[in-house]
Amino acid sequence: MATAEILGLKPESVWRHFFSLTQIPRPTAQMDQVTRFVLDFGKSLNLETRQDKAGNVLIRKPATKGYESARTVILQSHLDMVPQKNAEVEHDFAKDPIETFVDGEWVKAHATTLGADNGIGCAMMMAVLEDTSLQHATIEALFTVDEEVGMDGANGLEGSMLGGSLMLNLDTEEEGELCIGCAGGRDVNISFRFQADRNIDHGDIAFKISLKGLKGGHSGVQIHLGRANANKLMNRFLKDVVRNYEARIAGIQGGTLRNAIPRESFVVLTIPEQLADDLIDLVAEYEALFREDFAGIEDGISFKAERTDIPETILPEEIQDDLINAVEGCPNGVISYLADFPGVVESSLNLAMIQTSEESIEVKLLVRSSSESRKEWVCSSVESLFLLAGARVEFDGDYPGWQPNAGSELLHLMERIYLEKYDQRPRVMVIHAGLECGIIQSNVSQKLDIVSFGPTITGAHSPDEAVKIDSVGKSYEYLLTILEKLN
Repeated sequence: MATAEILGLKPESVWRHFFSLTQIPRPTAQMDQVTRFVLDFGKSLNLETRQDKAGNVLIRKPATKGYESARTVILQSHLDMVPQKNAEVEHDFAKDPIETFVDGEWVKAHATTLGADNGIGCAMMMAVLEDTSLQHATIEALFTVDEEVGMDGANGLEGSMLGGSLMLNLDTEEEGELCIGCAGGRDVNISFRFQADRNIDHGDIAFKISLKGLKGGHSGVQIHLGRANANKLMNRFLKDVVRNYEARIAGIQGGTLRNAIPRESFVVLTIPEQLADDLIDLVAEYEALFREDFAGIEDGISFKAERTDIPETILPEEIQDDLINAVEGCPNGVISYLADFPGVVESSLNLAMIQTSEESIEVKLLVRSSSESRKEWVCSSVESLFLLAGARVEFDGDYPGWQPNAGSELLHLMERIYLEKYDQRPRVMVIHAGLECGIIQSNVSQKLDIVSFGPTITGAHSPDEAVKIDSVGKSYEYLLTILEKLN
């Protein structure tokens, strides 16, 4: 039934290609199957199709009659998706298709991410490539890989593949917005090394503490909404229970992806048996406290404790205390806003993951900023904090921001087209999320005139992800008109 619903939506070609993409596993770093699919698609149309060493796929469609002398247009979207699911759902992103359904005006997935980010952009590009009735200049359709973690496809792009000087990125998530700039980012990797403590008091019992039900979401697009960070909330509780209830931490698993606001955290701890009832009461108090603190923002917070088997090891007391104090002191969320674009975040920090093993703790953060100087400052602050806690701090995955070009000819044309077609002005924006535009510009020799747009997508990077059906049709219609006018 869901399949029939999706395939019955308009424009038919876009939704058909999107549905095909939902049937192909494509989490970041598992690109072979989907890139093979796109390569076969390009070749089936008898279009020039190639793949670079990074895995990116380029399909070139010749200009139609009358457009031979027009400037070549690059269309660009990324093939990978963020694999997020609710804890109770059995779904293997490495092999299972995404189960889609129509919910009123929206297309959603059953308790997993949908992959409309950026599958809808890829589907629109495929629809353009196969449609022989369109009027357009030469089109270079660039399908990048591994965008969601490290922007690896864009970073590894063989720029000589591209000859175009105009570029339409299809990864903006609010219909009616034209994006002309975005933040850069850097990964922060923190590790504590230790020898596990096996001296667990005989009178202790163990509990599993579970924090679930948070909204999570995109750590760029939704960081300003003030949503709860599961790692920060769990750490707040841990500081109390360790300090006042003789608890010892055995393991933590909080968050799953660097670019997603963490929705869940799970801790196994030990505590003297005579304090078990006090622990249950404390967990209930914190659940009420979290719900009160985030009333109107989070509506499903669940914080529970259940008995579990005694673990074989616990964290050394000094390491446990250093971790708790560092996480407590670590900033999270919005750091600063852009002065020239009121309400748009300039810099942010997402304390994304805390994961323990028998001899190590790994903490992973993502720093974003439109300012290289501010990005350096935030990274330096975090480094100092965790070095004081005795951790090792390393940086990776640095990528530049995309600087706005207010004098863009492409932007002015797109503004005019939107006003003429829809009798309203589009909103010109700089966004805090990371787009590949600045990286692609750095990898080609020619100057690119770039604008990003797309349909309305909500809840990206979380199981709440949804794409608004009519916005897909409107964005595709807008794309076709732009291509026709670029002559």
